[in-house]
Amino acid sequence: MIADEALWSSLPVPALLLDADDVILQSNPAAESFLNLSARSLVGEVVWEKVLIDAPLEVAFERARAKRTSLFINDVDVGSGMRAPQHCNIQFAPLQGRDRVTIMMISPQQIVSRLNQNAMSGKAARSAIGMAEMLAHEIKNPLAGITGAAQLLSMGLEPQDQELTDLIVVESRRIVKLLEQVEQFGNLRPPLRRSINLHDTLDRARQSASVGFGAHMMFLTDYDPSLPRAMADADQLQQVFLNLLKNAAEAGGPGGTIRLRTFYDASLRVLQGDGTHARLPLQIEVIDDGPGLPPDIAADVFEPFVSGRENGTGLGLALVSKLMHDGGGWITVDSVPGRTVFRLSLPQADPNDDGED
Repeated sequence: MIADEALWSSLPVPALLLDADDVILQSNPAAESFLNLSARSLVGEVVWEKVLIDAPLEVAFERARAKRTSLFINDVDVGSGMRAPQHCNIQFAPLQGRDRVTIMMISPQQIVSRLNQNAMSGKAARSAIGMAEMLAHEIKNPLAGITGAAQLLSMGLEPQDQELTDLIVVESRRIVKLLEQVEQFGNLRPPLRRSINLHDTLDRARQSASVGFGAHMMFLTDYDPSLPRAMADADQLQQVFLNLLKNAAEAGGPGGTIRLRTFYDASLRVLQGDGTHARLPLQIEVIDDGPGLPPDIAADVFEPFVSGRENGTGLGLALVSKLMHDGGGWITVDSVPGRTVFRLSLPQADPNDDGED
């Protein structure tokens, strides 16, 4: 075991201790979170069976271990059977004072790229505001007149001809709903951030989904009961949860499962516009077992008008990205066939602020 357990547990990067037979002796909390595997399922297992690396590095690793030198592997995909691969750098180094024991550290590169992607998505979403205001004003009013005229015309038509006017009304209302969704980008109201209980807000969204659009899904919860209160706008956050649950319900199909998970990760910090670093330790994951995101849109899924569904507007996830960015949070997605994970990261509230729920 590592002598200084506090130092080992505080390492912000995933780390594993390996014995002479490549068996995992110990894992730190960051490794468990990164691999989405518990220490119990990692310790005692051969590292190559739990950590999936897209590179033939066993020979180079054995040579470095025999010479007791360090080994650096850059730009490889690393994952596990429980999460999608991420682009990483890997470092192996002999552990001083322990014969043939090696420390393996994994540095995900996607943290930086995803932070940049998240910021770009927020800018792209905000750039739609001007267009949203113009479209909503210039198109909704004429549509209301078209709908009213079609309803008046239907009063003097035979039943077989009313199908055409009914079609006009239905399609006009569908366009209005689309415009109302676009119009949400024009809402410049700043978030009303206060101390909230994340689980209360998440459960309200889950209950609403389970009796509505997600009635065909099974909902599972894996909450950390010790999770501190969050600093967020409860109404906007519930809208984010509902959008993600709706997305998961549509992806999963009848008989699918949606898992809601919360946990604490003290290692996550993001650079703010004023140059300071904000801690986002509160994590919420919405996990579905659907087919996964199409590879051609996975990198742009938070951009406006990007959708993987037929007749999809591509606005739901863009709005989620905007709300999270405006509220000081962060959102990412990992997706492979059979498992898509949207993770929300939020700041912790002041422990002295009880807030109101």
